Amino acid sequence: MYSASFDYYRPKTLKDAIALLKKNKDAKLLAGGHSLLPAMKLRVSSPSTLIDIGRIKGLDRIKVSKSTVRMGGLTTHAAVESSKELAKACPVLGECAGLIGDLQVRNRGTIGGSLAHADPAADYPTVMLALGADITVTGSRGKRKVAAEKFFVDLFTTALKRGEVLTEVSVPAMKTGQGACYLKHRHPASSYAVVGVAAYVSLKEGVCSDATIAIGGATTVPMVADGAADALVGNAPTVKVIEGAAQTVAEAIEDPLGDVYASGEYRTHLATVLTRRALTEAFKRAKRQK
Repeated sequence: MYSASFDYYRPKTLKDAIALLKKNKDAKLLAGGHSLLPAMKLRVSSPSTLIDIGRIKGLDRIKVSKSTVRMGGLTTHAAVESSKELAKACPVLGECAGLIGDLQVRNRGTIGGSLAHADPAADYPTVMLALGADITVTGSRGKRKVAAEKFFVDLFTTALKRGEVLTEVSVPAMKTGQGACYLKHRHPASSYAVVGVAAYVSLKEGVCSDATIAIGGATTVPMVADGAADALVGNAPTVKVIEGAAQTVAEAIEDPLGDVYASGEYRTHLATVLTRRALTEAFKRAKRQK
């Protein structure tokens, strides 16, 4: 099918893009286009205006300091995957990016586009939630930061307001004794996550001092399994402790998604299995970070 007709703009600056968004009420931003263009072809989405921000300079930079990793909204999955700086500062980001789609998708798709689209089966939202990311959005009134846990509001819905652009994502750099891992059960056709689990852990003197386990794909927005973290903190990461933490995940998923490929019950089971595996690997990495 063909999309409905639309006006097309390619602003050179962020300021111009924001002005166009403000002027055109139902405009859509175009970055990589992997989610928007198929939706337009199917007439699921029919914006009257497309604003192509793909060539705005300065929004695709990766900056790494001792404490923080910052990625511009137009940073491609391929750039995240191949960055040597990210591989040292926060390797789970590159690992996550490498699991997205295929090479062509990774070369065009952007981290900002993925987060703003808020597909429940996307990979980045789950990882950002586990890492405690801050998401910077920019509009006519300036910049504001939104914590990842407050950014994803509902199915394909975020905290972005009309006229705002997702311009940067920042996460803490990994420190001594910390580890993170992202695993997913991949849909064989799309490579989207049927269920994805991101685990972040911190060890101090052989005992878990902090942990966050995020589950994606099982619910309309990625969720944090607080019970799993509670079962870990204050304990040595033994097989029994990790298994106990993983079992709490099933209780946390109250209304799982279900479709022709995977029922809600199956997704819940996958979340439990992947949590156990992701935690086991995250603790191994935390021990290597000493």
